[in-house]
Amino acid sequence: MIEIERKFLVKDDSFKAFAFTQNHIAQGYLNSAPERAVRVRIKGDKGFLTVKGISNDSGTSRFEWEKEIPVADAQQLLLLCEKGVIDKTRFEIKIANHIFEVDEFHGENQGLIVAEVELQSENESFEKPNWLDKEVTGDTRYYNSYLSNNPFRNW
Repeated sequence: MIEIERKFLVKDDSFKAFAFTQNHIAQGYLNSAPERAVRVRIKGDKGFLTVKGISNDSGTSRFEWEKEIPVADAQQLLLLCEKGVIDKTRFEIKIANHIFEVDEFHGENQGLIVAEVELQSENESFEKPNWLDKEVTGDTRYYNSYLSNNPFRNW
């Protein structure tokens, strides 16, 4: 239940040509505290409830628990969330042995595009596509829980 990932800004939208899936995501936070963020998400036609713990010192690893829930339940829970529901499109791109999840944000976070790659260990190597830009792993400004309260357009 430990999530290990690295996060990067994205230079442009050239990644879209390589995407094998694309889903709209709406997500909100019942609790956005870094120690125990509780997220409700609707991704495509599925609902999820997720609990995330605080990141380690490098920002690469943290506890994550996720459970699929009925979409109708997720829709109701979104109504209870803190202000600032995240609206984004997620593209999935396979590069060698890894899947990059690229989030193109809409609404108050329009203009922000962030890519994440999940790893088996913090030191695992992976091929970096040319559309990746600056690494922002561990920079809490790029966490969705932060963006929900501090939208990118206000930076």
